[in-house]
Amino acid sequence: MYSTFVTIHSVLFLVVLALGILSIYKGLTGKTFGESDRKVGLFYMISLHTQLLVGLVLYLALSPVTTAAFADFGAAMKDSATRLILVEHVTVNIIAIVLATVVNAKNKKAITDAAKFKNMWLLNGLGLVLILSRIPWSRLAALFA
Repeated sequence: MYSTFVTIHSVLFLVVLALGILSIYKGLTGKTFGESDRKVGLFYMISLHTQLLVGLVLYLALSPVTTAAFADFGAAMKDSATRLILVEHVTVNIIAIVLATVVNAKNKKAITDAAKFKNMWLLNGLGLVLILSRIPWSRLAALFA
């Protein structure tokens, strides 16, 4: 069960990455904000929320890393790789999810297309940079090797 959820979480990351890049691209190059632009932002937000749910199942129930870390939290905080997964990955990615949700909410209220596109590239770009900064790359590379 654990390996299935890790695989889903990793593959879904590729979807998040693709939609995040597309959202930033559309935000930087768009002229008239249309339905396809709205849907890219919406699907990016949905993919992030789905990723969060899968990640929470791993974090709270299935991961041997978090189970061991919660048994001795003090020791886990001294190990940078464990701290990355236990605290940093979760916290920073939740911030990125909040940013994508804010983009969706702000774009419903924004009047000008320029404001909507700016929200897309700026906030989704910041969120994607945050996501990429807290990925446990060695674990991801091992999965796809």
